[in-house]
Amino acid sequence: MDHNPCLKGGVPPNADTGRGRIEDPAAIVNVPWQTRPAPPTDHELALCEALTEIFDAGIEELSEIVAALNDKGVKAADGSDWTEDSFQAEMKKQSG
Repeated sequence: MDHNPCLKGGVPPNADTGRGRIEDPAAIVNVPWQTRPAPPTDHELALCEALTEIFDAGIEELSEIVAALNDKGVKAADGSDWTEDSFQAEMKKQSG
C-alpha cells in the first residue's frame, strides 16, 4: 500500500484504540513525510524526483533549487515556473 487510509481525512478513527487502527490518532503525532492519506500525485512524484537529483548535485540554496527546477522543466502545480515564494508555499503545504 502506498498510503495510510486511516489518517485524518480518511476513515473516521475508531474511539477504541486497537480496533481497526494501529494507533490512537489523538495520541500520536505523525510526521507528514512518514505517512500520507492518499497516494502521491504524478506532480508530487515528479517534484520529488527532481529535488532528489538537485540535492544529489549538491544544490542547497533556495534560489539555486528554484532555478534548477525551472531548468529541468518541472513546473509548479498550476503549470507556472517556480519562484522562491511559490516553492516555499508548496513545501509548507506538503509538510502539513
